[in-house]
Amino acid sequence: MAVDKEKLDEEASSFIRFCRVVLGWDYFRLLNEAEKQKKNDRKEGSDLGLKAVKNTYKDLDDYFSTFEPLLFEEVKSQIIQKKDDEEVTEWVMRLVVECNQAEGFFLPSVTYGDDEGEKISQNDLLLLSKDPIKEGGKLPKTYAFALVEHRQHNLLRLRMYLEGEIKHLDENVVDSSRLLNMRSHITSPLKPEEKPLFSLKICSLSTISREYLALRSVGSLPFKDSILTAGGKISRSEDHSWKVSESLREYFGGHLNKSQVEAIDAGLSRQPFVLIQGPPGTGKTQTILALLSAILHASPARVVSNGGFREIKCGPQLPLHEKYNHWQRASPWLMGCNPRDSIMPIDGDDGYFPTTGNEFKPEVVTSSRKYRVRVLVCAPSNSALDEIVLRLLRNGICDENLRTYNPKIVRIGLKAHHSVQSVCMDYLVKQKQADSAADKQKHGASGGDTDSIRVSILEEAVIVFSTLSFSGSTLFSKLSHGFDVVIIDEAAQAVESATLVPLANGCRQVFLVGDPVQLPATVISPVAGKFGYGTSLFERFQRAGYPVNMLKTQYRMHPEIRNFPSKEFYDEALQDAEDLESRTSREWHHYRCFGPFCFFDIHEGEESQPSGSGSWVNTDEVDFVLLMYHKLVTMYPELRSSSQLAIISPYRYQVKLFQDRFRDTFGQDSAKFVDIQTVDGFQGREKDVAIFSCVRASENRGIGFVSDYRRMNVGITRAKSTVLVVGSASTLRRDEHWNNLLKSAEKRNLLFKVSKPYTTFFNDSNLEAMKAGMEKELLGVSEAQDLENYEMYSGNGVADQGQADENEFGDGDGDMEMDDGGIDDD
Repeated sequence: MAVDKEKLDEEASSFIRFCRVVLGWDYFRLLNEAEKQKKNDRKEGSDLGLKAVKNTYKDLDDYFSTFEPLLFEEVKSQIIQKKDDEEVTEWVMRLVVECNQAEGFFLPSVTYGDDEGEKISQNDLLLLSKDPIKEGGKLPKTYAFALVEHRQHNLLRLRMYLEGEIKHLDENVVDSSRLLNMRSHITSPLKPEEKPLFSLKICSLSTISREYLALRSVGSLPFKDSILTAGGKISRSEDHSWKVSESLREYFGGHLNKSQVEAIDAGLSRQPFVLIQGPPGTGKTQTILALLSAILHASPARVVSNGGFREIKCGPQLPLHEKYNHWQRASPWLMGCNPRDSIMPIDGDDGYFPTTGNEFKPEVVTSSRKYRVRVLVCAPSNSALDEIVLRLLRNGICDENLRTYNPKIVRIGLKAHHSVQSVCMDYLVKQKQADSAADKQKHGASGGDTDSIRVSILEEAVIVFSTLSFSGSTLFSKLSHGFDVVIIDEAAQAVESATLVPLANGCRQVFLVGDPVQLPATVISPVAGKFGYGTSLFERFQRAGYPVNMLKTQYRMHPEIRNFPSKEFYDEALQDAEDLESRTSREWHHYRCFGPFCFFDIHEGEESQPSGSGSWVNTDEVDFVLLMYHKLVTMYPELRSSSQLAIISPYRYQVKLFQDRFRDTFGQDSAKFVDIQTVDGFQGREKDVAIFSCVRASENRGIGFVSDYRRMNVGITRAKSTVLVVGSASTLRRDEHWNNLLKSAEKRNLLFKVSKPYTTFFNDSNLEAMKAGMEKELLGVSEAQDLENYEMYSGNGVADQGQADENEFGDGDGDMEMDDGGIDDD
């Protein structure tokens, strides 16, 4: 308990530091600085005392002095970004009922209306002002930030720091008259109705504050040195390794590929950190489920005793006949059935948890299993987390005797998918409360009782699933024992401080599963981003030379799609699964323009930026893509389903333009017919056909975050059979990776130059000419010549057919109809 108290004191101290820094900031000054920086981008961070993220750190001071200032820059950007959000935009008048003081903070209680519902929650950041603030009006003289600590009945208890603003993190406090004015206002002896305050919700600080506490807790972690040095020395001692039964190992050998088995063996080595890289389509989730089977049913080379770890020592070998006599005396049931094995576990016993909709048998824990480890599985997003939960519910895991069962699991947090509701915390709490009510007990009558039920559910679970952020909730601090193993999926999509949140609960081993060359972590602050704050713990370890176990056999993409990303991003390490080419070949591959991989150069297209947005659109690409889509689904009606075909773009405004134009053109909402999403919205997903719109097209401008090779990798690897990339070749060639893609397309005769009118590209004669294997006969060209040089493919020379194609695609008024028959919901 002393250790727990020390940890709580450390967390309290860190939280106080966080609040003093953030709550002292001047909101309007932050907005002005952001506007100046946006206009001239002159602040590089050196004047802010920022240091770039390194691969390794010499000590904790070096580590904190790097990450803490960057984290606070991210807090500032989150506050600024929420200015235009639609969560709560109205100012609300409140009355100060009372005001206490503690640890240098002012703790006012203010009124909260019944009509506000759930609009404000714990850890929300509010801006308080003595006078109402009007858009474009004069700035008030009395205003300050406040953090919501509790919401009870009709009152909000707030935390405010009114001593002054901390300009630098060395506690250099500068006093401010606005804070002094606020202090005198909320502490005055006036009646509540004489002390009105106007409040505006800015954002929630729950996630970023948990990340800060986790960052400050690194010094108390058992593998602190591994984090600072990015792994350090790797020991392969057999004394620390764990083993699985021979039958389970044979099962892995028969159901997993070589690289997946190697990843599991690396996990059984019991190194503090195990890194598993999962390129697109390489069975990452399947590997995680196999890891769970191995972790839960492995036998350690050492066992735990009261005196600590001790070696298992065997006595001298006995003659065989004496062994038989010894065994019969010690265990008379060896000749028959063990009476304990005939007793099946009840719900909640030994990790058994019944789940509706399956026929899995309950697990029987044999005497060879000394104890059960507990596992915490995390991911940055709800969708990535629920994918693992759903797969586990459907497939179960194997015990050491190859019996398939569902371990007792619980999924905690918000926004869980409806398919995993049966194991969600809220559902299980209601279930237990209903059972208690049936037994005429009064559990759950108060919040405390509900909390105790939640804790008991967590204690019983063998595997707990949580987002990274939610694993830092106070619920975890109430557990009597923590987790032995933490598995973090999509670990390369989380900043380092977010990855530290579940580790702060304590564990012995961490699995980081992800892919640093797919989508990066989201960083709002451009300044923090420049200094490497978006670098994940996975990526930092990898850069420092820590061994990474890469999954190398891919099961998703046609080999022609796999060709480029394997060479460009994975050192040509990706291998195709058996029969993958035949399984991903489709009828439309007979046309070269609908082959497994094609690039369409819309060289006359132009990018534009909608006013007031940082996003980009390209109407020419929208026109061409929708014509391509219409031709595909007309020729192959099975593609008229959002479960089969996707349109992807890096920019959300381009996505919105696609959705609006689809509705205007076809008179239908796009959701049922085609899945239109941003690249970020497609991480971890796949479709049979994907059309990728690059958007950027200019003579001298850059290509923005389209140049991020990680988004490029995700965008071109979502398809199983066909990926069709549409963009401006001349613009994209300015980027190294895109230039390599275009060279690859040219080398394979898969680059098509397209001119207006785009309808000519898809007329019957062009399509007939582009049938695979017929180019040489129809065009009379050598195989070495690039098809993009021919007018037949560019649309030049066939403009007189434009009217005929207009009749084919519609009647000219843009109102094309689609047949609803045979379309499935995704």
